Amino acid sequence: MINIVPKEAEAHLDWPGLLAALEAGHRLPRAEIADLFLHRGADTVLDRAAWIDGLGALVKVATVHPGNTALGKPTINGAVTLYDDVTGELTALVDFHLVTKWKTAGDSLLSATRLARKDAKKILLVGAGTVARSMVEAYSSAFPGARFTVWSRNRSSALAMGLPVADDLETAVRKADIICTATMATEPLIRGDWLQPGQHLDLIGAFKAGMREVDDTAMRRARLFVDSRATTLHHIGELIEPLASGAITESDVIADFYDDPALYARRSDDEITIAKNGGGAHLDLMTATYIANRWRNRSQAE
Repeated sequence: MINIVPKEAEAHLDWPGLLAALEAGHRLPRAEIADLFLHRGADTVLDRAAWIDGLGALVKVATVHPGNTALGKPTINGAVTLYDDVTGELTALVDFHLVTKWKTAGDSLLSATRLARKDAKKILLVGAGTVARSMVEAYSSAFPGARFTVWSRNRSSALAMGLPVADDLETAVRKADIICTATMATEPLIRGDWLQPGQHLDLIGAFKAGMREVDDTAMRRARLFVDSRATTLHHIGELIEPLASGAITESDVIADFYDDPALYARRSDDEITIAKNGGGAHLDLMTATYIANRWRNRSQAE
């Protein structure tokens, strides 16, 4: 039977449960992943597929239309399908926006729980879109007493979040414990010279070549982590460009989620850490499976 999982399934989800599902998924055999990009000017169609032996398969199609902001419509839309690991039968249609929200935020939340200082409270959100809003909920679950500030090139969007708004990005960066970037930037917004000892950066926005949110100096100064080497190193401008310039080498990327969790960790209170969220389809698969299972078992939990 095909399971239809609507947005109402969110009432049955929690962040600790998702993090446990992501960690369990990374203990299974490494995922087989393939991406297909189509472009028309600023618009993108992204077709992502993943298969994890023992878990199942997923196909996620996303359309990215930046111009939708002016129309009052979501800039990202799409569909998520899950398939049985043994038979290949379609098992679930899961709400696209629900999967995207929890996968994207859960990815960076898992990094932050491992890399940010345990006493982190001052969190700067760079960008004021849908992802930034979901990160407020996600970070709040893991960092009690978190205080948020938002900066955006679109001040009206920042004000609409109902949080304190920073006027000067450099000043805001220097004061933060955690800096979360969720923009559509093609040129670095964050300068490495602004970074302070003990900070953690979650880089979310850049998802393809030609997109960056931090400069080479930031990449050189920080200990670097990614969710998956396979979906970031040679696919996203945040890594492609500093690798090409010689600012960093592949060996500077210390760990991804498939490595021993002991490697994916902060060593001292003074070091600067950066985690690049590549959001590969294997993470969609782990997240969508978690959501579908929670929805399927909702009657038992109630």
